[in-house]
Amino acid sequence: MRALEIVSTGSLALVQDLGRPGYAHLGVPPSGALDVAALRLGNRLVGNAEDAAGIETVLGGLAVQAVVSCTAAVTGPPVAVSVDGRETGSHLPISLRPGQKLTIGRPATGLRCYLTVSGGVAVPPVLGSRSTDVLSGLGPSPLEAGARVPLGPVTGVPSGADVVVTAPVPSQLTVPVLLGPRDDWFTDPASALNTQWTVTAESNRVGVRLDGPPLRRVSNSELPSEGVLTGAIQVPPNGLPLVFLADHPTTGGYPVVAVVRRESLGALAQARPGTLVRFHASF
Repeated sequence: MRALEIVSTGSLALVQDLGRPGYAHLGVPPSGALDVAALRLGNRLVGNAEDAAGIETVLGGLAVQAVVSCTAAVTGPPVAVSVDGRETGSHLPISLRPGQKLTIGRPATGLRCYLTVSGGVAVPPVLGSRSTDVLSGLGPSPLEAGARVPLGPVTGVPSGADVVVTAPVPSQLTVPVLLGPRDDWFTDPASALNTQWTVTAESNRVGVRLDGPPLRRVSNSELPSEGVLTGAIQVPPNGLPLVFLADHPTTGGYPVVAVVRRESLGALAQARPGTLVRFHASF
């Protein structure tokens, strides 16, 4: 059986692929890897299709043992990676023999690293995806030590590069957004969003919660629940924005002042508590 054995999980380790979009009408979030670019790169490095499932780990600490020979890669922020205690590095293909243990350290910056393995993680799909959805509970349960994770058949050749440029995740972000649909409910929303916000420890896969000067509403109207997208910046009654990530609810009853451009969602997903964020609004 092609498989990995989970030795330790760190604070949280989840199976993720590119998610299950298209089921919002059933109340099902899109889910999937929060740093899509990192998962796609990892799959390319080990010879998988870019949508193959891997393991998303928070703040490192994941250790796995190969049951069969396979190729692995670790992507996301720069991080120490070792095989049987010997440093190998991240962002490159790593050959594992049966019985060898790969360990991911704690990244100095950023939150989420991705372990991809040749053949991809082959847990049974739910609604076309192998992703764990922490909001609805769909997909596989969070990984636990001692579990065996099945791998699919190898379909491609690892495509290592001479150099994969990695950079620390910055401690300050400027995030482009599109205003609307409810920006007219707030006083000068472009300027208000361009203030300095701080990522809080309550952030998770559902959304990034921010602290700072509350947005002021000019409309006290009641809003019927309406659909929301990944990247929507919802403003609850306390005026403190919440940026929805992949496991967000599909409807919401608080106004959405703006939407983060999709290409910036990966940076927000890597933002640790204490990261400073500004939003640059387009009209």
